[in-house]
Amino acid sequence: MTYTTIELLGTIFFGLAVIHTFMVGRILQWSHHFPKDSLWSNVLHLLAEIEAVFAIWASLFMVIYIALEGWGAAVAYQNSLNFVEPFFIFAIMVVCSTRPILAAARQGILIVSTTIQKIFRTPQILTDLFVVLLVGPLSGSFITEPAAMTVTAFMLNSMLQKESSKLIYALIAVLFVNVSIGGALTPFAAPPILMVAGKWNWDFAFIITHFGWKSALAVFINALFLVLIFRREFAQNCIPLSEVERRLAGSQAEIPGPVTWIHLVFLAGIVVTGHYQNAFLGIFLLFLGVASVTQRYQDSLRLKESLLVSMFLGGIIQFGAFQKWWLAPLLGGMSDLLLFKGAVGLTAITDNAALTYLGSQVEGLSDSNKYALVAGAIAGGGLTIIANAPNAAGYSILSHKFPGGIKPLNLLIAALAPTAIAIFCLWIF
Repeated sequence: MTYTTIELLGTIFFGLAVIHTFMVGRILQWSHHFPKDSLWSNVLHLLAEIEAVFAIWASLFMVIYIALEGWGAAVAYQNSLNFVEPFFIFAIMVVCSTRPILAAARQGILIVSTTIQKIFRTPQILTDLFVVLLVGPLSGSFITEPAAMTVTAFMLNSMLQKESSKLIYALIAVLFVNVSIGGALTPFAAPPILMVAGKWNWDFAFIITHFGWKSALAVFINALFLVLIFRREFAQNCIPLSEVERRLAGSQAEIPGPVTWIHLVFLAGIVVTGHYQNAFLGIFLLFLGVASVTQRYQDSLRLKESLLVSMFLGGIIQFGAFQKWWLAPLLGGMSDLLLFKGAVGLTAITDNAALTYLGSQVEGLSDSNKYALVAGAIAGGGLTIIANAPNAAGYSILSHKFPGGIKPLNLLIAALAPTAIAIFCLWIF
C-alpha cells in the first residue's frame, strides 16, 4: 500500500470520527455535569449530536488540508466531490415528512393491513407493524431508500407510544436492515447498487434475479420475526394506524384530495430527477412555495433535521476519497466468501455506497467478486448509523425515543440478528 501524508491524515481523522459516533452517549452524560446553558454544556451537547460528528471532524481535517496543501488544492478537492446525495436526502426528507405525504402513506398501508387482517384474522397492531416494516422498506426500490426510510420511520414514530429500550433498539435495527436490503429490487434506488450498476452493466433483470427476490425474502422474514418475538411488547407500547388516523382527524384539518396529489407529483418529480442536482433542487424550491400556500394542511417543515442529516452525509463524503489507498488493495485481494464477509464488516465503519464505489475502481474483479462485494455491502447496511446513508434520516426521526440518546454499540448488537437473516438470504440462496 502506498499513500501520501494527506491520505493518511484523512484516514486517521475518519477513524476518530467513527470512534466519536460510538461515544456520543457518554459525551451527552458529561454535558449534564455542567450548569445548563453554560459554555461547556452547550459545547458537549453539540459534540453529542451524532449528525454533527462527521461535519466537525471533516472541518478540522480541511483546516489541516489547507495548512499542508494550500488553499488552491483544498478548493480543487472540494470541487471534485459529489454532494448530490446529501442534497437529495435533504429535499426528499423535507417532502416526505409533510402531512399530506404521510397521510397518503398511512392510508395505503391501512388498506393492505386491513385486507390481511380480514383474510388471515391476524391481530390489528401486529399486522399494521408487519406491513409497515415490509411494504415501507420494499417501496424504497421505487421511491428511493431515503424516501422509504423517512416515511416508514414517521409511521413507526406515530405508532410507538411508550418508551422501551429493548423494543426500540430491535425495531430500529430491523428498520435499518430492511431499508438497506429493501432497495435492492431495482438498479437505481439503493446507493451501493446505483454506484456500480452502470459501470458493470447491471440492468433491472439482473438486479431482480440476483438481489431482488433474496432481499424481499429477508425483509419479509425480519418483519415477521420481529412482530412475533415482540408481540407482547408491541401490544403494550404501540397503537394501530387506525387509532393514529382517528387522533389526527380530531386535531387537524382534513386534507383535500388535490393537495395530496400535488404533493405526490412533487415527490415523484424529485425521485425521477434524483441524480440531477440542479433539477431536483429546482423542483424542491418550487415545492417550498406550494407548502407555504397549503400551510393549513402542513405541519412545520423539518428543515433543521433534514439539514443535520445532510451535513452528516456531507462529512462522510469529505473523507471518502482518502480511504481508497487502503480499501482498494484490501478488496482486490479477497476470495468471494472473504470479500462478502469483509464487505459486511467494513460497511459498519464505511458508508456502503462508498465501499462499493471504491470496489468498482478495482480492476479484474470477477462476476462473483462483484456480487459478493455488493451483497455484503447491502447486508451490513443496518449495523451502524453510518453504514447506509438513509440511516441518519431514520435516526433523526426516532432519536427522541431513546432515553439519553442512541448507543451505537447497542444498535450494533440489536442489528446482528436481522443482519444474519440478510446474510443467509443473500449468500446461501
